[in-house]
Amino acid sequence: MNLPRFHLAFPVSDLEATRRFYVDLLGCGLGRESSEWLDFDFFGHQITAHRVEQTKVGAANDVDGDAVPIPHFGAILPWEQWHALSERLRAAGVEFVIGPRIRFAGQVGEQATMFLHDPAGNALEFKSFRDDRRVFASE
Repeated sequence: MNLPRFHLAFPVSDLEATRRFYVDLLGCGLGRESSEWLDFDFFGHQITAHRVEQTKVGAANDVDGDAVPIPHFGAILPWEQWHALSERLRAAGVEFVIGPRIRFAGQVGEQATMFLHDPAGNALEFKSFRDDRRVFASE
């Protein structure tokens, strides 16, 4: 099944640090680039980092006992890929905002989740469901 891809543009202050984070650490492909922005293949979606003078860290919202950073973006990965990324990030010494864990354990929305910041302070969430049909399930 071909799903639509999303595009997200977000602010960063250091393009080279951003390139290293998304390409070297997360494993994203690098697309088009200029002296002011970089395109990445973010797990099949296009994200664009735009260089700006100032970036702003947002607020937080309580979700299952965690202070979830708002705004944030991320990807829903297959179970095995999420665990492989989690281990790679831990091995690299990444400081997590919310470390890898299972959220809503035993409930309909049970999911693996982790949050971290990129070099510009943008919050990212990576999550996974054992059963992809549960992504939008409410019962």
